[in-house]
Amino acid sequence: MKRQLIAIAAGSAVAFAAAFPASAADKLKIGFISTLSTPAGALGVDIRDAFTMAIKHNGGKLGGLPVELTVGDDQFKPEVAKQLAEKYIRLDKVDILTGIVFSNIMLAAVPEAFNAKIPYVSPNAAPSPLAGKQCNPWFFVTSWPNDAYHEAAGKHATDKGYKSTYLIAPNYQAGKDSLAGFKRYYKGKIADEVYTKLGQLDYAAELAQVRAAKPDALYIFLPGGMGINFIKQFVAAGLSKDIQLITPGFGSDQDVIRPVGDSMLGLIDTAHWALDLDNAVNKKFVAEFEKEYKRLPSVFAAQGYDTALMIDAAVKSLKGKVEDKEALRKALKGAKFESTHGPFKLNTNQYPIQNYYLRVVGRDTQGRLVNKTLGTVFKDHGDAYVQDCPMK
Repeated sequence: MKRQLIAIAAGSAVAFAAAFPASAADKLKIGFISTLSTPAGALGVDIRDAFTMAIKHNGGKLGGLPVELTVGDDQFKPEVAKQLAEKYIRLDKVDILTGIVFSNIMLAAVPEAFNAKIPYVSPNAAPSPLAGKQCNPWFFVTSWPNDAYHEAAGKHATDKGYKSTYLIAPNYQAGKDSLAGFKRYYKGKIADEVYTKLGQLDYAAELAQVRAAKPDALYIFLPGGMGINFIKQFVAAGLSKDIQLITPGFGSDQDVIRPVGDSMLGLIDTAHWALDLDNAVNKKFVAEFEKEYKRLPSVFAAQGYDTALMIDAAVKSLKGKVEDKEALRKALKGAKFESTHGPFKLNTNQYPIQNYYLRVVGRDTQGRLVNKTLGTVFKDHGDAYVQDCPMK
């Protein structure tokens, strides 16, 4: 995207509203915090690029209001995200916060939004505590509950008859949620359950342990640079010949396919979105993203785009009157729109109810490595914690 439309430095502002001189009540102020640097930065960049593209292609507006978007890089550090959230809420007086990739970083930042009664619309992180007893009326998810991709993967591993599966994830909330979700639907034997350091890039020790365990399948939750390095090392070690590697959808998506290459062929994953989903919104999104950025979008990009669509629908229903915080919250809760994966629906805990698909990495008609949809694992699937949420 052109430089004047986006800036990565923490606290930088994107001047979508520059052409629309207005008072605060005549524009929508959004604070966008994400991981845009470090090896994990590709995820935040995809979310940011799709989110800003949606605004740009809507004439710089959401819900009819010019958007003033302030973008900050959390640098993969919870304390930085917290500082940015404080600034955006207290000094910049934003109407909405969004953007954060990782659950541990988001959990450090969102209390500031909750205390100020500012909606946080999550384009990715959706930890289990906020789905259950700690659910919050100011927290909305447009992606998927932390457990859901992994539940679908566990169901697939059971359906395939894998008798033993080895599990690896980083040691933080989303990592723990991921393996809990897999085990919830997997009926075979867990060969081992290993938690690595968040951000780890060398997996020689873990791969030696996998080789010794000789499982039928290996399930990993290693987002960003972690997964890229692991898959390269897994294939280089020759383990792909004997062990089926399964990942959540983002673990073998375009941001991983690009740096890993042909080693991805045949890898199985589960996700709520795919490039080839046959609906008008998705076809438009994929075409526009590829034209804008000269690359295929990932599931993270789809989530960033859906977040913009949700905000657009909510603000439109208010006829732009976003100064009423409670009305804005209710509008987000009741937002009706077509997402990249079909009609969007929130559960009572404000986490989505949606389908989850089985995908495989193959080649498209142009010879490019892409994920192709094989079938549906879950239809209209919610989460395991909604019954503990007191919201109605």
